[in-house]
Amino acid sequence: MSKFMASVDQRTNLVGQNRLELLIFRLNSPQPYGINVFKVREVLQCPELTETPGSHQFVRGIAHLRGVPITVIDLSQATGGKPIADLATSFVLVTEYNRTTQGFLVGGVDRIVNINWEQIMPPPKGAGNNHYLTAVTKVDDKLVQVIDVEKVFAEISPPDETVSDTIKAEAASLDLTQLTVLVADDSSVARNQVKRALSSIGVKVQLVNDGREALRWLEAKAEEMGGDITSQVPLMISDIEMPEMDGYTLTAKVKAHPDLNKVHVVLHSSLSGVFNEAMVKKVGADQFIAKFHPDELASAVKHWMFS
Repeated sequence: MSKFMASVDQRTNLVGQNRLELLIFRLNSPQPYGINVFKVREVLQCPELTETPGSHQFVRGIAHLRGVPITVIDLSQATGGKPIADLATSFVLVTEYNRTTQGFLVGGVDRIVNINWEQIMPPPKGAGNNHYLTAVTKVDDKLVQVIDVEKVFAEISPPDETVSDTIKAEAASLDLTQLTVLVADDSSVARNQVKRALSSIGVKVQLVNDGREALRWLEAKAEEMGGDITSQVPLMISDIEMPEMDGYTLTAKVKAHPDLNKVHVVLHSSLSGVFNEAMVKKVGADQFIAKFHPDELASAVKHWMFS
């Protein structure tokens, strides 16, 4: 297991082009699940947990890792399953995203696989709106379900989505009625967070689920307008990890397109702890913002809409 943990630690410092390294794990059955390795800071056998009175029902306790308290969430319970029973044989995925660190209790860990984002598909449309998946893929002929851990954590510890009155007042003096911001994110929670924040300052938002859909939408808009689209769509906000086409690849394609290259691109990612600033510059993005801080996002939108 020490080699496995070292492998996780090493891979969280890597950034590829339209590639994903997926940590495969199990909950209460042989069904494989996945999480982006970039979100994982550490994998360890479940340590002793301290129960906290009054905590959320899915929080199994607090783990003290090198003197730092980490909330440990039962990922099986949080996604509608039975509690993980045997803590002695269980593992904790210590994750870092959305500017927070938390642990997820899982039944077991398998391995890391390196695959192309084109092999990652959105959840089937018939799955409804209440599932906890951002994507599915096949590994060794088995269907792997990628869990939306952002949604899980947001339900347990909802973030503050309120834009301050100061930012709202500044935006009120701007004419935003003819402008649209394109938002690309595979997480329904993240899309709606951005939409609510931007709508509160009067910004029109077009939502898409992944990078490929975003590129198609932009290209269709360019064809409709006969060229440069920035008079209507001056800004795109994109997640980095998305099915079919990641945010890095999407940004590079937008910046290389003669009709789209003037569109400003803000990469808005939960991968704040392991983000590679050099990669943003390489693909030509205009700014990186770690999820989720509504004032910071709204301020950036105000800036790039009129730059």
